[in-house]
Amino acid sequence: MKTLSLKLDDSIFEETEEITTKMKLARNRYINEALKVFNLYNKRKLLKNQLEIESKMVRRDSMEILEEFEKLIYED
Repeated sequence: MKTLSLKLDDSIFEETEEITTKMKLARNRYINEALKVFNLYNKRKLLKNQLEIESKMVRRDSMEILEEFEKLIYED
């Protein structure tokens, strides 16, 4: 496990303290869970962006292949 020092905005810190107190949860555990969720969100966002880029790259080829298949279907 890594030790980390970070600076939080006062409002974020106060809100975090309020929530962790009510939940009877250690601040460290709460921040770890929050980062885990945020990392998952950003991984999905990055993957979506990459898929959009790659989809645009193969769009033309995909349409050409589809047209070839359609020609084969209608030739019979």
